[in-house]
Amino acid sequence: MGSLTLPPAGPVYADSQVFIYSVEKHPVYAAIVRPLWEAVSRGEIDVVTSELTLMETRVGPLKRGDAALAEDYERFLASPGIRLAPLTAPILRAAAGLRATMTSLRTPDALHAATANAAGCSLLITNDNGFRRLSSPAIVFLDDLRDA
Repeated sequence: MGSLTLPPAGPVYADSQVFIYSVEKHPVYAAIVRPLWEAVSRGEIDVVTSELTLMETRVGPLKRGDAALAEDYERFLASPGIRLAPLTAPILRAAAGLRATMTSLRTPDALHAATANAAGCSLLITNDNGFRRLSSPAIVFLDDLRDA
C-alpha cells in the first residue's frame, strides 16, 4: 500500500468519499487518509470541501435510518481545520464549463473540482475515476495508493 503525500502547506481538497471512509472507518481507506487528518490536527494544512459534501455524506445514513451517523458527519465536517465552501454562482459557472468540456465528469464531480480550484487547493483527494481527465488541481486517487 502506498502512502498519501501531502503538500507542505495550503488547503487540500477532500472529496466526499474521504469523509465517508474516515467517519465510517473503512478497513482500507481510513488508514490511507489518516496522514491527512493527522496533518490537519497538527495545524499544518486545512481541508476544504464543498457544502455538497454535507449532502452526499448524509444520504446513506438517512436511507438506512441512522440519524446518529448522519450527525457524526455534521460534527466531523464542523471540525477545526475543515472548511465547507459554499456553492456560489462563480463556482456553478466554472462547474458548467468543466461539464461542457469534459462530458465524462458528472455534475457533482464538476462542482467539487470547481470548488477546489476556487479555494486555491493544490491537491484534490478522491477515489472517483470521473476525475481522471482533470488537469487542475493535482489529483490523488486512493485506489492508486491502495494498489501501490
